[in-house]
Amino acid sequence: MDEVIRSLTEAYGPSGFEDPVRSLLRSMVAPLADEVRITPLGSLVAVRRGTGNGRRMMLAAHMDEIGVMVTYVDEKGFLRFTPIGGVSPLTCVGARVRFENGVLGVIGVEKREDPHKVPSFEQLYIDVGATGREDCPVRVGDAAVFERPFVAQGRRLVAKAMDDRIGCAVLVETLTRLGPTPHEVYFVFSVQEETTLSGARTAAYGIEPDMAIAVDVTRTGDTPESQPMAVELGKGPAIKVQDAGMIAHPAVREWLMRAAETAGIPYQMEVLERGTTDASAVQLVRAGIPSGCLSIPCRYIHTPSEMVDREDVEGAVRLLLQALEGSSQESVTRNASR
Repeated sequence: MDEVIRSLTEAYGPSGFEDPVRSLLRSMVAPLADEVRITPLGSLVAVRRGTGNGRRMMLAAHMDEIGVMVTYVDEKGFLRFTPIGGVSPLTCVGARVRFENGVLGVIGVEKREDPHKVPSFEQLYIDVGATGREDCPVRVGDAAVFERPFVAQGRRLVAKAMDDRIGCAVLVETLTRLGPTPHEVYFVFSVQEETTLSGARTAAYGIEPDMAIAVDVTRTGDTPESQPMAVELGKGPAIKVQDAGMIAHPAVREWLMRAAETAGIPYQMEVLERGTTDASAVQLVRAGIPSGCLSIPCRYIHTPSEMVDREDVEGAVRLLLQALEGSSQESVTRNASR
């Protein structure tokens, strides 16, 4: 999967500007799906038909990433900017960013009274090498993403935009390997999760699935002096119990746990105190959709260098395959109605 992950993480696609990464994903899934379509807001939906006696399942991974947007160009050609999604000034100074037109910028910081304090966004700027407004190659409203290459180092994979291109890679690989299934499965690569959750919400309204699973990253509690959390890299994918936006439906949670145990896949239970996923929006669509989340443990989320473990990624694919290929209509229906 490394080359798939590399191409996805290095692709451009901040929230609201997902066209390049969507085109890349479409080229990957079109030969594998029975139907491919794009929603009015821009989410990509790939459908795999089942044997006709199962349920309508939705798997969602968001293809957008965090980034920055130009708000002002000064007379010397320096750019002021605002974050797209959960960007921290702490990780910005000295970082490189890339605009859709290929222009590279470096984030600098003004002189401050107290250099030991974390700067505010108002104190940061982007230098694209311009000498004034007239020769500046970007304009107000243009968006950029952090520029970092994908690196595989043993079992650890490091890149920008693992949140959530790694979830997209899991869905692509699941679609690639998926054999006969009783279920009609909708693979949704959603837009604008980092800002509004609108892509998955509107896609789910059109699909009206019987059950939904978001595949996203979650933070870990295994780094020095980290906030305690019972999720670690390398211990398997995490099955969400609760986050700041939702409590996972017990039927979905138990379905994933049963699949992992049947296939002998190590897994962890996740309680995330801050942050949420597409599942929190999907579960509120129409009369309510039983929803849950399968999470990839990830260190340094919302920084230019996010880290995951290859075995956790592989475990997530195997777990989804077991769930989709091994569950009967009766078991899923019975559990979802509890």
